[in-house]
Amino acid sequence: MLVLTAGAGAAFAAPRRALAQAAPSTPATAERHGLSAFGDLKYPADFTHFDYVDPNAAKGGTFSQVGPTAAFNQSFQTFNSLNGFILKGDGAQGIDLVFDTLMVRAFDEPDAIYGLVARSVAISPDGTVYRFRLRPEARFHDGSKLTAEDVAFSLNLLKAKGHPIIGQNLRDMEGAEAEGEEIAVVRFAPSRARDVPLFAASLPIFSKAYYSARPFDESTLEPPLGSGPYKVGRFEPGRFIEYERVKDHWAAGLPVNAGANNFDVVRYEYFRDREVGFEAFKARAYLFRQEFTSRTWATGYNFPALKDGRVKQEILPDRTPSGAQGWFLNTRRPQFSDPRVREALSYAFDFEWTNKNLMFDAYRRTTSFFENSDLKAEGPAGPEESALIDALGERISSGDAAVLKGVPWTPPVSDGSGQDRALLRKGAQLLKEAGWVIRDGRLTNAEGKTFTVEFLDDENGLERHTAPFIKNLKLLGIEAHFRLVDSPQYQRRLNDFDFDATVRRFSVSTVPGESLRNYFGATAAKTAGSNNLSGISDPVVDLLIEKVIAAPTRAELSTACRVLDRRLRAGRYWVPQWYSAEFRIAFWDEFAWPSVPRPTFARAIPEIWSARGRSAG
Repeated sequence: MLVLTAGAGAAFAAPRRALAQAAPSTPATAERHGLSAFGDLKYPADFTHFDYVDPNAAKGGTFSQVGPTAAFNQSFQTFNSLNGFILKGDGAQGIDLVFDTLMVRAFDEPDAIYGLVARSVAISPDGTVYRFRLRPEARFHDGSKLTAEDVAFSLNLLKAKGHPIIGQNLRDMEGAEAEGEEIAVVRFAPSRARDVPLFAASLPIFSKAYYSARPFDESTLEPPLGSGPYKVGRFEPGRFIEYERVKDHWAAGLPVNAGANNFDVVRYEYFRDREVGFEAFKARAYLFRQEFTSRTWATGYNFPALKDGRVKQEILPDRTPSGAQGWFLNTRRPQFSDPRVREALSYAFDFEWTNKNLMFDAYRRTTSFFENSDLKAEGPAGPEESALIDALGERISSGDAAVLKGVPWTPPVSDGSGQDRALLRKGAQLLKEAGWVIRDGRLTNAEGKTFTVEFLDDENGLERHTAPFIKNLKLLGIEAHFRLVDSPQYQRRLNDFDFDATVRRFSVSTVPGESLRNYFGATAAKTAGSNNLSGISDPVVDLLIEKVIAAPTRAELSTACRVLDRRLRAGRYWVPQWYSAEFRIAFWDEFAWPSVPRPTFARAIPEIWSARGRSAG
């Protein structure tokens, strides 16, 4: 989700040419059944199902959970809208189940997608025009035909009126149009990121007739017309929503859907408090839980249903990038404008004490924006990274280049006491160097402005982790407090960047591209609703994002990501927290797992699970 200027020179002009050269050289009439960032696909055109599913899985039963992820305008605590693709409102989790897409993700490949509504795609020699050939049998839930007009309408609508994150990701989609009923033509800028076509092909397809009679950019509780495997069932705003399986779904027999979408009902529960949510799980108010609270995982799973086997626990490896979780500091606020100040705050957070005393040593320290992946920068820069840093030329000073080539910044390691005096002294010295001094027990700048920090959140799950951090900040003279607001207010304040610091976890894909602009780019820093919470606006970061986007090979993409990681970490835009490279799950023992290897790049629950004791069909 961003841009740059003169002086980048040949070093950054070349990657854009490389992108065009790397585009498919086959004629536009040569159609393919799938897409990936670098053109590599595991499954042949005649594949019958993904390897990680049971194609004969039983259908029926209910799957219920507290949703583990939130996208676009969704909230973990509540919902008040069934439109999850705009900025307004709090969208219901799971609403994507209602809509089909041109193509669908394979969970055992880094980024490959295969035909769903589109049975194939032909790409122009320069990689700028994608012609998706639609399946003539595609239908909306009301029986009306899904055509190329609907595809073109949806993509153009989402770019113009969709959530800013969607619009930013589609920045380099120049437009979409229909050629008859079965050919949707999507045009991209020559400089577009390699993942933009994949993103576009994974977006929901809306009925043009339906939305021509309704405003798309408004919150609504009217169940939308879709074409997907589920439709909206019962719901109570802020409490729960159910999705009912469409038993005559037009695409149920396609290879990409074999063994998937097995439950008759998929239900999402909402709780304002994590403890209340856990108690509800123990009482069987819902059936599946991914546990994010280490204390609960360590001490809470000793109730009768677990002891007698009615509830099961599992730990599954998470091989996807863990991304970045931490307190993001809003550099739009004057007190955070100096990187020395931002670094000083890191010396007040004692991760080692927090991990041992509050989290049962269940976590590892996050140090990178690409944590738990080979995109993370480690140690001194290697030859490839050094060459890329040198190519920045006059864009950075010799001192900055030396910093980037050295060991990347990592948060300090404490003595585990909870109040490491040596680290606090370092933090105080940095604050002093930045012009902040203590007067009457308060940290004050030359203008007499007191240093204050409000930690904004919409749930109290991390309040006890933030409290000792606040205590140490007060030792530095900083007036800090934790502010709890309701979810709609929290989302509005984040959309408007009206906060000092807040906790977020951002996850990148295994092949990052356009989304980096939304997380770290200068344009996104000024775009309401973007994920650039810290307000990062650094021309060198923008250049490196373009280098990632233009990388012609996976190896060169990894190199560019590592240099980008070095630059971002040097900016001290956050106080890193922690991560776990595993999924901790608990569930009532009513489910069947496919007896095949689990997919590498996703939890894939409930997508490929089924209800035990049901018959196939």
